[in-house]
Amino acid sequence: MGIEIRPAQALRLWHDVTMSLVTDGDQDLTSRQMAILLTVYLEPPPHTVRGLAARLDVTKPVITRALDTLGAMKLLSRRRDEADRRNVVVTRTVAGALYLERIGDTISVKAAEITR
Repeated sequence: MGIEIRPAQALRLWHDVTMSLVTDGDQDLTSRQMAILLTVYLEPPPHTVRGLAARLDVTKPVITRALDTLGAMKLLSRRRDEADRRNVVVTRTVAGALYLERIGDTISVKAAEITR
């Protein structure tokens, strides 16, 4: 099930959700950090630093810096791949799942407001 909205409504939705994220008291994420977080939660695992760098078309150090922040916030975790010690596996956390669930709820509420 999808909703159809005009471009102006789409921008209003993005604005309203972004404003909620900035003003809710939680630490807000950069677009890159959010893209990494959503990739890990919405696309099938496994996720590695190397794979995320390729997926987002950035360098591994860029992913590492973002993961440092996301890890400090407990939204994602990292561990060395036991099968191939060269790889770092990025995994989901309960805190990350709850954070994205709240964002999903916010998006639903704001979308309903603009489509009334």
